[in-house]
Amino acid sequence: MTKPLALLSDIILARTEGALADQYEVLRLWDYEDRAAFVAGPGQKVEAIVHAGEVVLEPDFIDALPKLKVIACVSVGYDGVNVPRARARGVEVTHAAWLNADDVADFAIGLMICAYRGIIPGHNRVLSGDWEKRTPTRPVGTLTGKTLGIVGLGHIGEAIAVRGEAMKMRISWWSPRAKPAAWPCAESLLALAEASDVLMIACRADASNRHLIDAPVLAALGKRGLLVNISRGQVVQEDDLIAALRDGSLGMAALDVFWKEPTPADRWTDVPNVTLAPHAAGSTAETLVQMVAQALENLRRVFAGEPPLSPVPEE
Repeated sequence: MTKPLALLSDIILARTEGALADQYEVLRLWDYEDRAAFVAGPGQKVEAIVHAGEVVLEPDFIDALPKLKVIACVSVGYDGVNVPRARARGVEVTHAAWLNADDVADFAIGLMICAYRGIIPGHNRVLSGDWEKRTPTRPVGTLTGKTLGIVGLGHIGEAIAVRGEAMKMRISWWSPRAKPAAWPCAESLLALAEASDVLMIACRADASNRHLIDAPVLAALGKRGLLVNISRGQVVQEDDLIAALRDGSLGMAALDVFWKEPTPADRWTDVPNVTLAPHAAGSTAETLVQMVAQALENLRRVFAGEPPLSPVPEE
């Protein structure tokens, strides 16, 4: 029996090829420099795309693959896919629902502690030999009793709240979508920022919240506030953020995601009070295995004519 043709859309998915090879003929899009030639040739037989959801998958490219049945995102996010347009032409879109919330929440709390307690400057001080000089350092603040404001209270936001509560922080949250919760909901995003010592961005990225975190929100968070983003770079107006850090109207930022990825190193070299990570919050060996397995099950179900295990939810 001929195997269905599956396309790996980005090199960051290269390690999934072995898991796919038993059931699918696998092509790697990054092997084809001429995208038009790919579409006109092997692309005509592609039935599935295995995708990293944050990477932009051009709608015109999807439309040009006549046999495409499913886009399986090996990620919780799917903001790089125009889901309504794909589904309008009968292409199912799935994602790795539920799986990495705890890992992302752990990483978010780690970024918060690292930034608020000055762990990276302390590390650099030890390595530079400055500690040996016994020069006094400015004390850092405690997180105990501080207010942790969370933007978005989905699986990841709830996991962050539980961890923050265990650290004796006060928890508040805001989202444009109402839901029952164990913690108080702020009346607005600005009110949440004003009340927070740490503002944690954990919302799903979509067209409605591009640049949600802008200069007024950062000013409300203030000179002693910390912004942590483990959502998507597009949710934060990055130029506003850099300006606020430079002029001191925002105290600190800890970022795992950026407007452009990889972010240019020289964009951040002279920005003070910032802790940076390379979009690593959801990447653990254990969760990656689970996400690949879920993507494979979604593919199996679609090709068997069954409902997928974890379709992207309808808006």
